[in-house]
Amino acid sequence: MRTPQTAGGGPTPKSAPRAITGAVWTALALVYVVWGSTYLAIRIVVRTMPPFLSAGARFLAAGLLLLGLVALRYGPGALRATRRQAGSAVVVGLLLVLGGNGLVVLAETSVPSGLAALLIAAVPMWLVVLRTATGDRPPLRTLGGVLLGFAGLAVLTAPGITGEVRLSGVVLVVVASALWSLGSFSASKLSLPDNPFTGSGYQMLAGGAGGIVVALVRGEHRSLEWASFSTASWLALGYLVLFGSLVAFTAYVWLLRAAPLSLVATYAYVNPVVAVALGALILDEALTVPILVGGAIVVVAVCVIVSTERRR
Repeated sequence: MRTPQTAGGGPTPKSAPRAITGAVWTALALVYVVWGSTYLAIRIVVRTMPPFLSAGARFLAAGLLLLGLVALRYGPGALRATRRQAGSAVVVGLLLVLGGNGLVVLAETSVPSGLAALLIAAVPMWLVVLRTATGDRPPLRTLGGVLLGFAGLAVLTAPGITGEVRLSGVVLVVVASALWSLGSFSASKLSLPDNPFTGSGYQMLAGGAGGIVVALVRGEHRSLEWASFSTASWLALGYLVLFGSLVAFTAYVWLLRAAPLSLVATYAYVNPVVAVALGALILDEALTVPILVGGAIVVVAVCVIVSTERRR
């Protein structure tokens, strides 16, 4: 999950309304469906592949491809970054890719993909908490949405408490959402490469390399058996590299420039719904009462937060 950030601290100047064209709806559909489906793809990957090795390989491949495309499109000069910018990209990449995504991949070895997506939907809530902790004063409606969302998260933890899924997996996803939020918040404060695609490419490389290091420390390479990797896992990994990390991300960055931010931000509460539906339809994941009720509360809370913040 990604949260759009607005540069600068002052009010946004008024501009003419952006036309919502067919291209905008196509790009938005890609972000809705592809990012919503990544949780399903991750679940399929980790059925036969080690979590951190697969995640690390995914982002190393995606980062190299993205930087290669940037060099082709804008020239090699677009890959330049100052030492400070490169360091910031590494920090953000470790928080987002290694911490945020990597822990989700590890958690999905024991947690259903739909439940993981609903827990990750808490990212906007954590961002409000971080803003409040650093002196910002969100509207009362936003804070109410945060409290409602945390109530939904409490309901969603019920399967872990009752033993339906591993509680450790649920905790990992909650920690992942907090780290993703910290990475997103840090990205709005740190100096990153001017080209957003270049910055994201370096973040992917840093997070992917971090994933490989963690995999080696965990000893995932010791029990590595290439013959045991299923065709479905290979296809899902390829899907994550090409569509999850490249196509949908490119569509998202383009949308930030071509569509109203209020429309782009709707992905935050559409993605988890798509993930739950795909998990139930394709993997027969159970739609239990805690998942349905807690998920509905979280989605409503995110809707309240996003709708309130976009008016500011």
